[in-house]
Amino acid sequence: MRTATFRSAAMGLPDATEVETWGEATFRVRNKMFATLGSDGKRASIKGTRDEQQALIAENPDVYFVPSYVGVHGWIGVVVSKADRGEVEELLTEAWRMTATKRAVAAFDAEHR
Repeated sequence: MRTATFRSAAMGLPDATEVETWGEATFRVRNKMFATLGSDGKRASIKGTRDEQQALIAENPDVYFVPSYVGVHGWIGVVVSKADRGEVEELLTEAWRMTATKRAVAAFDAEHR
């Protein structure tokens, strides 16, 4: 996956914004982060659950890892260049769903049935 593709997938979600924080791109909905992209574009972190994080790392440790600081909360580290586009898009959508309002999620679900 390319860095531009990651950014496009994150920004393609409803009400998503990109804000530079700590020298990195952070992707937010209603000012709450659901993903980050390292300043060099090589690594990203996506909001997730501990179970999902551990399953992905066990399945593909060359692509997924426990990121610093937020990893203890279930965030999933991703080596962007090695990641599968479809899988990352799905992870970003789920992270967005965990962060967005119930109303936004319901509207998204109605539109994507």
